Amino acid sequence: MARRREVQNLYYIAPVENLPSILREGILSHAEVQRRGIPYTPIYDESIVKSRQQRTTPDGKSLWEFANLYFQPRNAMLYRVVNERKAKGIAILAVRPQILQIASFISIGNAASPLSVIMPKDEGLKALQEKEIWDLLQREWWAQEDGSKRIMMSECLVPDRVPPDFIHTIYVADREDAKKVQQLLGPLAERIPVVPEPPMFFRPRQQWKVTGTLFLVDGDMFFSQMQTLTVSVNTVGVMGKGMASRAKYQFPDVYVRYQEVCRQKILVMGRPYLYKREASLEQELAEGPLPEANEARWFLLFPTKRHWRERSDINGIEEGLRWIQEHYKTEGIRSLAVPALGCGLGGLEWREVGPLMCRYLADLDIPVAIYLPQEKKVPQEFLTPDFLLGPNYER
Repeated sequence: MARRREVQNLYYIAPVENLPSILREGILSHAEVQRRGIPYTPIYDESIVKSRQQRTTPDGKSLWEFANLYFQPRNAMLYRVVNERKAKGIAILAVRPQILQIASFISIGNAASPLSVIMPKDEGLKALQEKEIWDLLQREWWAQEDGSKRIMMSECLVPDRVPPDFIHTIYVADREDAKKVQQLLGPLAERIPVVPEPPMFFRPRQQWKVTGTLFLVDGDMFFSQMQTLTVSVNTVGVMGKGMASRAKYQFPDVYVRYQEVCRQKILVMGRPYLYKREASLEQELAEGPLPEANEARWFLLFPTKRHWRERSDINGIEEGLRWIQEHYKTEGIRSLAVPALGCGLGGLEWREVGPLMCRYLADLDIPVAIYLPQEKKVPQEFLTPDFLLGPNYER
């Protein structure tokens, strides 16, 4: 029997300083904020706000007359806000699904976009729960090419106001922000939990320091702030599963270049290929222009096996690590994110690969983040500097 697709929560993104007003007055439409003369801190780009004022719902009202809630908060709009404010001072408010009883419309995609269809609530919910749309809403990432960037910003439009009683949880990026919110809200914080949830804000779940420049990270590497991201690949041009598959669909140009270097026999075991793409990853992932987009993001295609059917080759991985050690400066790599090479689908174990990677990457004089395997949890004893580098290593 197919699992029923039900909306568990809806979400609203707000600056922390707006929370006292929101918990007293509710989540207000832009027009209602103006009518009541309530001071607030804006977080959205002015051009985006204006486009929402100009777009209308099927009953002829401006989007400004509606409070908008997201079905998936971890989307391109949040990514923009996170990058502008460095993930500090942002809250995501979880709203009970009963709010749908007073909602008027559902937008399949960002309501401000002319490509998004705004439907009456019942019709919109039915469309939202179709498998293709529902599956996109559950994703951890998005891309411009397949429409997922827009679809993941699908909205519930509530006329005028979401009453504060519908808000049941406040999520923030870390414990420091949680403490600030609790202090800001005072007695109001007693009735609503404030929960640190780093992955919701594109931050690692946890990070361990190995040396002054080398870190272990439990999180999503494709949202790393490092200049160069490493993708484990084979040398026959097939990105089948795991992180390689993610790269194939999220960054199609990387896949095209990967196939080119495989055809030309440029990519071989022991010799990674550095694709110096010119686009800013932050600019691609954010909704709307970022005023201070980071530098272009590069991709290091790192062969861990010759054929996709084979088990990862630990000797070939060591040769590739040696290549990084010898060439990172001349290639212009200024910071590096690397997955646990050959682990997971590659069949190798962290207790074998981790020390090998750390031995070659610990002495690089640039920041290096090794992202831990996601397939299974690594025991704590295999994450210590003594295990990874030996007790005599000078840190």
